[in-house]
Parts: sequence; structure tokens; C-alpha cells
Amino acid sequence: MGAVKTLHIVGYKNSGKTTLMNRWIRLLTEKGYRVFAIKHHAHDTPLAMPDERKDSFTYLQHGAYASVVAGAQLTQQIIVEELSFQQLQKVAHLHEPDMILIEGYKYEKGDKVVFSRDLREWESLKRIDGIKLVIGVADTYAVPVISSRTAKKELDRWFLSYVQS
Repeated sequence: MGAVKTLHIVGYKNSGKTTLMNRWIRLLTEKGYRVFAIKHHAHDTPLAMPDERKDSFTYLQHGAYASVVAGAQLTQQIIVEELSFQQLQKVAHLHEPDMILIEGYKYEKGDKVVFSRDLREWESLKRIDGIKLVIGVADTYAVPVISSRTAKKELDRWFLSYVQS
């Protein structure tokens, strides 16, 4: 795996992670970057599956370990196993991205943007390794802190500087 810039966006549920991921993906792709996105589904509920009447899903129902469908300029892959973070990174690198954006996996190695809505959240998040930016509330200034997730221009400016560094 070559050196590809990777950034995790972490925080508690409904803190703004997905909204920011989507914003930054759009920002980079408009500038010609190839972005690979990874999301950690950290909930107890199962992932939503494709319509069970579709061929790709019936393969799984009949015992296939994996099902891949390609067409209409998309590829959908379903594997009957949760891949490790390291395996997901290898999959990402197969696609030769310029940038990998990751929602979650806060305890895995890598640079992090942390959403912290209050000092109680910050207390549980501040020990995460690799924090490069805090969005919200923090009692430290060892890294930049942007006080609001709605400060879009400031967030984009920080992100583009990070990507280009």
C-alpha cells in the first residue's frame, strides 16, 4: 500500500460526521480527487441489505460467501463477513484513491477529526490518538478547535490545507 492521505471523522451519534464526510467528499471530487469512503457501522442493528428478491441477494441466501454485481457504472459487493479495518484499507488501496475518508474507527491508527458537543463528550474522546482538529467543545488548544460544525468555510479551509500538506 502506497502513501495515501487518510482521515477519520469521529464522534458520537448525530454529531455531524456523515454530513461533514459528504461535504468533504464533494469538495475533493469537484477538485478532481479520487476519494474512497469507509464507514464503521457501530450499531447493534444489522446493515440494511439489498432487496432479497434481487439475484445478488439470492446468491447469499443459497450459501455464497460473497456476491458482486457490476453494471450501470456501479459495483456492489456484499461479503458474508465483517472485514477488519486493515482489510478495508487494502480494499480501498486497490482502487488507487487520492484520499481515504473514514467515518468512525476512532481507535484505529490515523489522523482524526473529532466532533465534541460538550465537555463530557470531550472527556471521553480526548485520549484518542492522532487528533488533528476538534469541532465543537474542547478544553485543550494542542490542536485547532473550530467551535461550530456550521462554520463551513473555516472547516473547508482547514481540510484543504490538511489535504495539501
